This record gives sequence, structure tokens and C-alpha cells, in this order.
Amino acid sequence: MATFRTTSDKFLLIAFAVSIGVTLLLILLPVLHAIQLSFYQRESFVSQGVWVGFDNYLSVLSTPTFWRAFGVGVEIALLSLLLQVGLGLAFALLLDQEFYGRAAVRGLAILPYLLPTVVVALAFQWLLDGSLGLFTIWAERLGFGRPTWYENPTLALSMVIVASVWTWTPFVTITLLAALQSIPKSLYEAARVDGAGPWGRFWHVTIPMLLPVLVVIVLLRGIWMFNKFDIVWLLTKGGPLAATEHLPILAYRYAFMQFDIGGGAAVATLSFAFLSTVIFIYFRIYPLGGKDIAT
Repeated sequence: MATFRTTSDKFLLIAFAVSIGVTLLLILLPVLHAIQLSFYQRESFVSQGVWVGFDNYLSVLSTPTFWRAFGVGVEIALLSLLLQVGLGLAFALLLDQEFYGRAAVRGLAILPYLLPTVVVALAFQWLLDGSLGLFTIWAERLGFGRPTWYENPTLALSMVIVASVWTWTPFVTITLLAALQSIPKSLYEAARVDGAGPWGRFWHVTIPMLLPVLVVIVLLRGIWMFNKFDIVWLLTKGGPLAATEHLPILAYRYAFMQFDIGGGAAVATLSFAFLSTVIFIYFRIYPLGGKDIAT
């Protein structure tokens, strides 16, 4: 038995080391290659590169287009994050209550998150169609006329945020619901004995117990929304007037539409550096151990 246990432990150790190695290989190699490309001037991935040093970074950082795309990305990330977390928490609290058909509702709540992004984009394009779209018809009946969803910068940005919130709020809901169910009922009973009402129990029991999960959700959803490419590209392609063009789309335009591989790699590398800095600061404020959160 001892030999089997030793052999099994060695096998698990080797399997773990191989999996970590493969993961690092798949992550580090593309990142390092993108950083390398950012120091060259290339028209395609197969063309001969010319070393330009930091010229790509200086060129990108000196253009208003980069800073506008950066601001759009921050706006999309923050607004989507606030709505996803707020609605996700509200839905999780609702689904944690006892009511008829709760199991079925919980199953239906995750459906938007399971849909492919292209399906979500096509559904919203149909809903926002200028002639037959359901949202367009409703807006007209309410006296707002027929909104030009894809031509108005504010409406286009709002459309991207609404589609993002509808698709990824279920992830926040299910995660917080699982955390709610892990809270000991004795804590609520003790708070009730101490005279705490519903709001008191929510602020002094529920929120502190959910805070470690909320910290992780805010970090993950913030990163994902700042980097989200598919839903924005499928809905608006960064338009109109670059109102929804954030850094991922800007990097795509540089690399594949303007044939500036180095510029696109520089934009992607700057985005990576910004997110890495945010993650570092975030973990300094909220360590993974969670001790500072609890206090």
C-alpha cells in the first residue's frame, strides 16, 4: 500500500507539473510574442519585421484615439460591472427565498449565460432593428419615435452595456446564490435575537459574509468586461463615431485593418500592463487570504 501511495503521489505531482507547464506555455508564449511584436514595424505576421524600439508605443500613446478607446473601455467595464453586481445580488437574494417553482426559476436564470455570444448579438440586432425590432416598436408606441440605435453614440454604447448585463448577470447571480446558501442560519438567528431587522441583518450579516466572493466577482467581471471583444464587435464594430471602440477593437483595427501589427501589439501590451497594475493594486487592498477583508 505504501508503494502504491508513493507511486500515486509521484504520478499526481508529475501530472500537476505538466498541467501547470502547459498552461504557462499557452499563456506566456502568446504574451511574450505580442510584446516582441510591439517593438517591430510589420505589415503582416509573415512579413519581415523592422526593429523600431519604443516608437510604436510613443506613436500609440500620442494619439487621441488610444485615450478615447481607453476611456470607452473603462466606461463599459464600470457601468457593466455596477449593473451586473447590483442586479446579480438582487436576483440572488430573491432566488434564495422560498417560493413555488424556485428550482425551475433557478434553472432558467442561468440560460442567458449559456447562450453563445453570437446568438445574443443576433437576438439584440433583431430586437433593435430599425423597422421590425421589438424595442423600436415599443419606443415608437411610447412616443419616442424610432430610435436610431446604431447611429446614436449614446444609444449604441447603452445597447452594448445592456446586452452585456443581460448575458453575464446570471454568472454573478449563481455565484452569489451559492455563497448565500453557505451562510450559517445561526448568524441570522443571533442577529434577530439582538434586535436587528431585515436591513440590519442584510448589512451586518449578509454583506460581510458575501464580501470575499464579491471581491473575486468584481475583479473577474471588471477584467472580462474591459477586455470583451466579441459582443462589442458583433453589435457595433466599435461605431458609431468610435463611441464603442475600446482597446481590444482598437488593437484589432491596427493589426488587421490598418496592417500595423506592431501598433496593434503595442495597444494590446499597454492594455495588459494596465490590467496587471490594477490587479496588483487590487490584491494589495484585498489579499487572497481574505484576512483584511474580514477586518
